[in-house]
Amino acid sequence: MKKTRVPSSSGPVALTICFVVFGCAPAWAADVQDSAVTRDPAASRRPATARAASRTPAHAGTEYVDVRSRRQANWVVTPVTSATIADFVPGTTALKALTVLPGVMYNSADPQGVNTWATSFLMHGFNQNQIGMTMDGMPLGDQQWSNSNGLSPASAISSENISRMDVSASAGSEGAASISNLGGTVQFVSRDPSHKAGGTVAQTFGSNAMYHTFVRADSGDLNRSGTRFWVSYMRNDTRKWRGGQDQFMEQVNSKFVQPIGQDSRISAFFDYSNEQMQNYQDYSMNMFNSGNYGIDNLEGTPNGYATAYRLALAANGRPGGAVPAAYGRLSSPYTASYYDGAGMEREYFGGVTADLALTDRVRWNTTFYGHRSYKVGTVTSPLIESTTGAPFVEQATIPDTNRFGVLSSVSYEVAKNAINGGVWFENTRYTQNKNAYDEPLLSDVENGTATPVDGLHLDNRYYRKEYEQIFNTNTFMAYVQDTYHPTSNLAFHFGFRSVLNTTRVSAPANWETYTRTTAIAGGDGLTTAKPFLPHISGQWSFLPGHQLYFDVAENVKVLPVSAYNSGASPFATTQAAYQASRGSIQSETDWNYAVGYRYTSRLISGSVYAYHTDFSNRLQQISTGSPNNPYTVIKNVGAVTMNGVDAGFSVRPVAGLEVASSISYDHATYSDNVAETTSSGVTTYNVKGQQVVAYPRLMYKGQLSYHWHDAQIHADVQYIGRRNLSYTGDEKVPSYWLTNVGVQYDLTHFVNHRTDSSILHRLTLDLNIYNITNAHYISTMGQNGFPMSGDYQSVALGAPRQFFGSIKADF
Repeated sequence: MKKTRVPSSSGPVALTICFVVFGCAPAWAADVQDSAVTRDPAASRRPATARAASRTPAHAGTEYVDVRSRRQANWVVTPVTSATIADFVPGTTALKALTVLPGVMYNSADPQGVNTWATSFLMHGFNQNQIGMTMDGMPLGDQQWSNSNGLSPASAISSENISRMDVSASAGSEGAASISNLGGTVQFVSRDPSHKAGGTVAQTFGSNAMYHTFVRADSGDLNRSGTRFWVSYMRNDTRKWRGGQDQFMEQVNSKFVQPIGQDSRISAFFDYSNEQMQNYQDYSMNMFNSGNYGIDNLEGTPNGYATAYRLALAANGRPGGAVPAAYGRLSSPYTASYYDGAGMEREYFGGVTADLALTDRVRWNTTFYGHRSYKVGTVTSPLIESTTGAPFVEQATIPDTNRFGVLSSVSYEVAKNAINGGVWFENTRYTQNKNAYDEPLLSDVENGTATPVDGLHLDNRYYRKEYEQIFNTNTFMAYVQDTYHPTSNLAFHFGFRSVLNTTRVSAPANWETYTRTTAIAGGDGLTTAKPFLPHISGQWSFLPGHQLYFDVAENVKVLPVSAYNSGASPFATTQAAYQASRGSIQSETDWNYAVGYRYTSRLISGSVYAYHTDFSNRLQQISTGSPNNPYTVIKNVGAVTMNGVDAGFSVRPVAGLEVASSISYDHATYSDNVAETTSSGVTTYNVKGQQVVAYPRLMYKGQLSYHWHDAQIHADVQYIGRRNLSYTGDEKVPSYWLTNVGVQYDLTHFVNHRTDSSILHRLTLDLNIYNITNAHYISTMGQNGFPMSGDYQSVALGAPRQFFGSIKADF
């Protein structure tokens, strides 16, 4: 296959530097799909600017992005590579590596971000379920926990197996297989098998008895045609940093490549993921202010079942429910009474791709994929009594997904045009049950005749099915795009996509005691049809190192699928509310506009990126009802207007030293007040003019890296401003600073010199300290929805200071 490295002209190099560091390039920039990355040991610990700056042939031996000579269908940019991922603790979800970009937030309750219940990813005011994500082109779906049509990136591929992540802010990419990309796309690309046989063995140890093991074996070329594959195993096990019990994950990945001729190939990817995790307790602001870091689910703690039992009695006003002293200062202590809160997830995901060069100007790319997902999320809830007489029950939410799909596209290059068009079809069957299991009496547990329900190992002996909904969804998307180059330094992009999505729902089970309604949504369906969603962009490279660009696009997020009370979906409510809204409910849409300027030289790089978004029909999950028995409703909170700017620079004053800094300002406000009709009348909430929930107006990020001989040191700091928990802004989450540091030492030369062996290609030692200042802060928000006003138990705490040490050997 003919390949060319990225040339050292100002356009592509400036693009790479700006996007890796500042996230400022739009969807028209360099075509980097299917690129390969060459790793330089000395590059792995530099800030993103230094690594990007070295990706030119002029810096022999450094990392560069290898770009195929053919132009690509999807105009995806921002190659955040495996070198950036390597700056984080092994096993950390790759999404966290994107926090090097301004305007990007990744929140988690654990330092690696593996506990998917308490994680969130936001980019330029958009939440993770409004950003399109794919893995080797295959759709990862709507990124909420009960993901009806996909899985999280951490469950789809081990971070060590990712070659790069192509990020497109604002407009996104019309060719991406996504029906939720209102605010951009993140496309994960897996590493190709090596041509030489070899392997990697890595072991990490850390705080809270954490250990992470990763092993990968490459077959190398098995014959003259280049047939090759790799297979890997990952295991991550750690105790929770507060409370009790463990968080466990294991994963198997494999990739196979069969070249055909000089410029075609067939490839296959497979993923198996198994997660079994005790979740961290969801917090409210009252819990944070009163209990600080001292509250968590009680399973695995001394007398945990007895404590949870008494708190549940107090919640129901029953005798014997004396509130323990540790919880007495809380205004609603029983909200912290959950004995168990666990999550189990098994994923099988993969596909086969044929990438064929039909002629030297025409390519055909087709992928068939399939996905099977089974999840269980449990909580010991004091809101319902067990039939045994115990004051709580074990509730298990069980999402189950089966989906298959096909993507096919054709690219044609003629004259000064790169024309591309394609289609995507997917069928998804999604079922969600919620079952209730009896918990035993405390006396039976204390005398040893019974044991509490194990939320991670349930059987079918539930005493009640609280509800069940079954969804069948068909999605069809088609797109056409053309990139026109009137001159070598000027490019224009024109394209559009068409989306058709239909979902039908049935509700075989409904227990009124739990749902508080005679019927939940079922027996009908909804359709989203958008035949013309345009995308226009352009770039102009002028003078050495200077570039201007613009980007305009309209996008849609189809009506999302979530079961009762579990997401911002028109199906997640009562049958009466569903019927009343189905004729008027509209899909979320937006218009995104972006302009920018970038400059780069050997000494300094800088950029300014400005964007404006007009957002219509924003659907939100609103928490309502009494604090003792809350439930959620779905509301259209109207339009959102967003204006934002990112600015940053990077300097390289001496060899090996890199200092980078960026600042982001996002003014995203609701355009309308929200009225709620209750039995006592109409309540109007003054939402107009308030910053959107969960996303700050101000963020700052800084990076420092110094490389000297075989040693490297790096530090990064980020400031996250205040965020709204409630829509009216009367409850806010405070700002915080987070600082991480790390050092790495390359032992390769020392070991090979002593042993006179060439078997070991690289041996490195790493030490990372997460949250070195031990800041106490709130990380994830909204996992249970957001209140219109006041406090609500729907935030997660960030981890305190943690230490990690790693050793890695490449053979």
